[in-house]
Amino acid sequence: MKQLLILSGKGGTGKTTIASAFVRFADAKAYADCDIDAPNLHLITGWSFQPQKTNYYGLPKAEINPKLCNACGRCGQNCRFDAIKTKPHYKVDPFSCEGCGVCAYVCPVEAITLVPAVTGEIMLYSEAKKVFSTAQLKMGSGNSGMLVTEVKKQMKAAAVDAELAVIDGSPGIGCPVIASLSGVNMVLIVAEPSLSGISDMARIINMAAKFGTKTAVCINKYDINMENTRKILEYCKKHKLSFTGMIPFDPNAVKAINNGQTIADSDCPSGAAAKEVYRKTMELLFDRPADKSQSH
Repeated sequence: MKQLLILSGKGGTGKTTIASAFVRFADAKAYADCDIDAPNLHLITGWSFQPQKTNYYGLPKAEINPKLCNACGRCGQNCRFDAIKTKPHYKVDPFSCEGCGVCAYVCPVEAITLVPAVTGEIMLYSEAKKVFSTAQLKMGSGNSGMLVTEVKKQMKAAAVDAELAVIDGSPGIGCPVIASLSGVNMVLIVAEPSLSGISDMARIINMAAKFGTKTAVCINKYDINMENTRKILEYCKKHKLSFTGMIPFDPNAVKAINNGQTIADSDCPSGAAAKEVYRKTMELLFDRPADKSQSH
C-alpha cells in the first residue's frame, strides 16, 4: 500500500478540499482523516451510516477519594497545572489534570489514584472493500500524536489489499503532523500564496525533510496573489522540490463543499485543475515517468 499524506503549514489552505478530491479521483479503497482535533473529511465523502466506534484511552487522570482525603493540601501545593480544587471538597479538575501523578505521589494517606480516562474516539467506516479511518479527540485532551498513530494502524489493518491510501493530515507542524508523517511514502504540501502561507509551507517542508520523505508542492487559490505564487515557485525550484500544479480560486468549490460534494464531483475550474495535480502526484508517488512538458 502506497500512502500519500496531504499536509499544509497552516489551516485554511484547502488541504481537506484537495484530499477529498484525490479520494474521488483515485476511487480510493483506503483513506483517513488524521486531523483529529477537527476532523471533517467524512462530511464530503458520502458515508450514509454511522461508523464503528472505539473509545481511546490516553493519559490517565487523577481522582481523589473524599472518604480518605484529610485535606492536608499537599496535592494542591505540588500540582503545576492548578488541577486541584478545594471547594466544596478536594477534587481534581479533569480538564486541567495532565496525569503526571505527582499528587498521588505526595498524598500521605493514599487518597489519590490515577484512573484510565477516555480522551477520544476512534471511528471506522467500512463497506464493500472501502475503508475510512478517523478519530475525534475530546476537548482539552492530549496525546493527539498517539491517536493519529491509532487511526493509521486501523486503516492499514482494515484495508490490507488497497493499492493506495490517501491521508488528510493536520495543519501546522505539531505532534499530530509528526505522527502522520511516520511511515508514509510521499507528502503533498498544499501551499497558499500569502506571506503566512509561504512561511508555514517552508516549516512543514523542513519537517518532512527530517523524515526523508518524498515531498511535492501544489498551490491552491494561486491567482489571489500572483507575486506570492511566483515566490512559491522560486522556492520549489531553489530547493529542488517537485511541483505538481496550481489550482485557482473558485467560488464553485465553496458551493460544492456546502452541498456535501468534493470539487471532483463538480464541473468547475478548481476540479479540473485538481485532477491535473492528482495525475502528476500519482506519477511521483508510483515513480511513473512524466512527460517533459510536465516538468517544473
